[in-house]
Amino acid sequence: MTEARYRIAVIGAGPAGLSAAGRAAARGVPHILLERADHASDTIYKYQKGKFVMATPDILPLRSDLSFAAGSREQILGAWNDEIAKTGLNIRYNAEVVGVSGSKGDFRIKLGNGEELQAEHVILSIGLQGNINKVPCEGADLPFVQYQLDDPEEYADERIVVIGAGDSAIENAVALSKQNTVSIVNRRGEFARAKQGNLNAVTAGIEAGTITGYFNASPAKIEPGKLTLNTADGNAIVECDRIIARLGATAPRKFIESCGVVFPSKDASALPEVSAQYESNVPGLYIIGALAGYPLIKQAMNQGFETVEFILGNAVKPADEPLLAEKFKVLGTNDVDAVLATIRSNVPLFSELNPLVLRELILDSEVHVPRKNDVVFNRNDYSNSFFSIVQGNVLIQIDPEDPKKVVTLGQGEFFGEMGLISGRRRTATILAGDNCVLVETSRRSMLKLLASAPPVRRVLDRTAAERQIQRNLAPNAPREVLRSVADVAEFKFFAPNQTLFEEGDKGDALHIIRTGSVLVQRRIGGRDVVLSYLAAGNYVGEMALLSDLPRSATVRAAVATETISIPAEAFRNLVDNAPTLKAELENTFRSRIMQNERAQNQPEAGSIIQFLVEQGVGEATDVLLIDESLCVRCDNCEKACADTHSGVSRLDREAGPTFASIHVPTSCRHCEHPHCMSDCPPDAIHRSRGGEVFISDACIGCGNCERNCPYGVIRMAQPQQERGGLLSWLFFGLGREPGVEDDHHADDGKKKAGEPKRKQAVKCDMCKDQRGGPACVRACPTGAAIRVSPEQFLSLASLVKEQ
Repeated sequence: MTEARYRIAVIGAGPAGLSAAGRAAARGVPHILLERADHASDTIYKYQKGKFVMATPDILPLRSDLSFAAGSREQILGAWNDEIAKTGLNIRYNAEVVGVSGSKGDFRIKLGNGEELQAEHVILSIGLQGNINKVPCEGADLPFVQYQLDDPEEYADERIVVIGAGDSAIENAVALSKQNTVSIVNRRGEFARAKQGNLNAVTAGIEAGTITGYFNASPAKIEPGKLTLNTADGNAIVECDRIIARLGATAPRKFIESCGVVFPSKDASALPEVSAQYESNVPGLYIIGALAGYPLIKQAMNQGFETVEFILGNAVKPADEPLLAEKFKVLGTNDVDAVLATIRSNVPLFSELNPLVLRELILDSEVHVPRKNDVVFNRNDYSNSFFSIVQGNVLIQIDPEDPKKVVTLGQGEFFGEMGLISGRRRTATILAGDNCVLVETSRRSMLKLLASAPPVRRVLDRTAAERQIQRNLAPNAPREVLRSVADVAEFKFFAPNQTLFEEGDKGDALHIIRTGSVLVQRRIGGRDVVLSYLAAGNYVGEMALLSDLPRSATVRAAVATETISIPAEAFRNLVDNAPTLKAELENTFRSRIMQNERAQNQPEAGSIIQFLVEQGVGEATDVLLIDESLCVRCDNCEKACADTHSGVSRLDREAGPTFASIHVPTSCRHCEHPHCMSDCPPDAIHRSRGGEVFISDACIGCGNCERNCPYGVIRMAQPQQERGGLLSWLFFGLGREPGVEDDHHADDGKKKAGEPKRKQAVKCDMCKDQRGGPACVRACPTGAAIRVSPEQFLSLASLVKEQ
């Protein structure tokens, strides 16, 4: 029985739905907002108590009749509840929608209680959390299994198993471990998707024994009081009082398709197609928020506002339109939709992306129209962005000794993918070709896309594997052979200290080190002796395959490492089809045998490498070391650092461990994947083309980088005023009064008494803007202070004798 008719019906009271209904209320439009829970914004409501919610992207303005600013879960929900009451927003709770039928102007909305409503237009803003992924085994719905956690402090003295490897699972496990016995189950060997701060916290908990970690494990059966896991060593039974599974969510596809909405593919991660006005293939039915591919709160709220305006016939442009139009000026057009359509059409990697997801991606990208032969980036640069060729072509200089040897990539192809997965230098120089139009996307945005779009990841991974096999093994192999090897190659992940293969094993595969680094070691005299250190871009395992003998050494990951594993049969096929490969491999084989023999005769060098890796130097790209046999403790290094950086030294010479005569002071390692970058809200931390990781003036002083750095090399300090000389201070009032500490004076000389200055993060930037290089090294009178890359560890270690 039809009871009511509305111009707009909004289904789902998340941020997008609230904003849409709020706009309808402000415009006096008959509307109803239907929410199946007994409260608004169920997703945020289910966040862990006290969770801080960011209002990103910062550059995007907020369009909504409801407010939104960064704050705690409680602050945001409280503000929205107050505004719902004040605005006259027509919301109905406990109203589950079970069906939508009809057409534009006459939609029928059926509720779970049998009631039916009518609406001219329908806005679906149901998000994903209403369709959470459950544990895929028997017992998933038992009473002691739950799929969210509100307040960890409600539980005490329980045996709790957390299943999941994302940030929510880790945050739950860490919080619960304070007063419970906690285990965490990860189906992989590492927490690859977690923010660095969360990774540090769960790793510390596992090392301290407050959390038990089960890796490479999956739930097999849940019974009252126990969980059975499938592990590499067989079944493991974990006794527990409670299971909390945080396994994400997927679109409620069956319901959405019942509304007539079409998905572009059968892939489980696919999102429905919508127009630039958020209208689906069903006229009059709109899709916004996470279901449309926009999980960020501010974007979802903007969509709610804009959709109502579209329904009312107003040609409002999306909030990001001016920002995109500015980016596209270089193309000589202000037609944003046309440019986006061209990018989507010309670049197959992006062809299956929802248009709204593409907008978000391009918003964090730059469009370039370089002239022919302009350098896009140089070999050995440290830049890490990703490039898509929208038009024209580029030339890759494959031989640094002969610039004329080039490979051409054309329209629709991409390059720079190694910058996404390895923090090492660029491996080739790229020149612009004819009529070139490029889209340069930041590493952060591409990683976010890869995490949410499996089809894109599959294409990129396959291409990246093929190119890495070609670059590192067989540059002259036929394309079809490379593709056949890439098709059977596997990506394998290894946690720190995890073994790739053991001495004495049969050779079954070759590993190309994609990210991270490994140690090669052999058992000598009852102890493991490190023979060599290999960083990303090298390969291991060829010796056993070439000789058909057992593995001659053990190889283990020095840090979290990913490899491309090529099965023995595919490797031999590659050798047979690449004329020069066998000779090159045999040369490498002989070289490594000689290197291993030298290392066996000088075990102290391996001990130094082991020590450096244990200090995290294995993930560094540049590290400050001090030879204590030469150091005279003058502290000129610290003084020079302070003088170069406005009175604030970025290194602590005395702090840090020492082995033999090698001392590792507290100073930035400029990691290949900087931990400090992983959770910087204003995106203030960058890597320069020279490799220096630095913090820009955009720093807001949140302290995330300080907490995320595992080496304690970042600290929060008040901005310092440049030091001036005595005469410049006396006569011109420039700089600080000599001998007086800066925090007694305002930056502009007008600071009010007692008013605190905002602190900012400071760290070593390797004196990137100073001629002559790092001041600490230049100031050392004895040459004790040196900066080295991991590739130099072996030569360094060979010069140092164990004391």
